[in-house]
Amino acid sequence: MASELRVNTLKDASGNNSIATSFVAGGSAKAWVNFDGTAGSLSARDSLNSSSLTDNGTGDYTNTYTSSLSNGNYSAMVACGDVSGTKSYRDEEVYEITASLVKYHIFHTNTELARDEGYIGGLTHGDLA
Repeated sequence: MASELRVNTLKDASGNNSIATSFVAGGSAKAWVNFDGTAGSLSARDSLNSSSLTDNGTGDYTNTYTSSLSNGNYSAMVACGDVSGTKSYRDEEVYEITASLVKYHIFHTNTELARDEGYIGGLTHGDLA
């Protein structure tokens, strides 16, 4: 049997530092993913609300959500790095957002050539459908 807890405000164990549950729900990430963009077959190291990753070509990836967002007007970010510790001049961008997916593009800052990276992390904040 499922239980349901209904509250308006959360407080710490001593009864201080209250916060509205609507703020917690609204401010929580709705999706995130950590994956290796250099792998032949993409798979998430860990994730929340990510059903699949697609390699669209060098430095071009799609993260499809398990549960869609209410619309395409949300905040999505991506960051990347080289897990070997080698300094790499790169940029990353979110270039397509829909209610069901987000696309990331990774490229070299100076040459603007697309590139794969060993560490890619994507984060989404918005409202679930």
